[in-house]
Amino acid sequence: MPELGVVTRVLLGFARDGSDDRGLARTICGACVNGLDVDGASISVLTVTDARETLSATDRTAQLLEDLQFTLNEGPCVEAALTGDPVLVPDVQDSTDTARWPAFAAAVMEQTEARALFALPLQWGAINLGVLDLHRRDPGGLTDGERRDAFGAADVAALMMLGQRTDPGGGGWLDGGVASRAEIHQATGMVLVQLGVTAPEALARLRAHAFVQGRLLIDVARDVVARRVSFLEDVQ
Repeated sequence: MPELGVVTRVLLGFARDGSDDRGLARTICGACVNGLDVDGASISVLTVTDARETLSATDRTAQLLEDLQFTLNEGPCVEAALTGDPVLVPDVQDSTDTARWPAFAAAVMEQTEARALFALPLQWGAINLGVLDLHRRDPGGLTDGERRDAFGAADVAALMMLGQRTDPGGGGWLDGGVASRAEIHQATGMVLVQLGVTAPEALARLRAHAFVQGRLLIDVARDVVARRVSFLEDVQ
């Protein structure tokens, strides 16, 4: 099993501190800037109206990159949000990387110092929560180690966002409330059996279902325990 990257380990070690979505996004962005060879980061999320909202940007360039993509409706963040795939641009001045976003590429070169852009979807299963955007002033792609770390950090960040939205009172990001709430523990076990997955994956499925339905994790868990909700439908 590959060793966890620096940023991934840092995010896994964070405890909840009662901060809201924006505070959580600041924490994630700060960890990425401190642990990766990038100069700035931002997080945007998808809202219930399919619009995007920037939760955090570490610097003026990160905010401007978000604003340009919102305004022009094109760019790596937009593409990552639509496709659910990472979009890595080692050099915005290389037309082979940016030909599909001509207006955005021209604006970036004219208005910012950013040269390399990396957009990582915050996704769990079919649930697309938003995008983690990273930028660097110098051109060049991520190393293999940086890529693994960035991708792992995006996965953990997605779980953190799911936990924030669906179980804000829990004690931890990946298993918040499970030890102290019998219904969540029981529901996780039931989903584990239904889908034949691990306990962390079963809990993530519960969180994703709660996120889509706009409900708290504890309420979904109670429905699973009462057999009002079954995850067997997901595999039929």
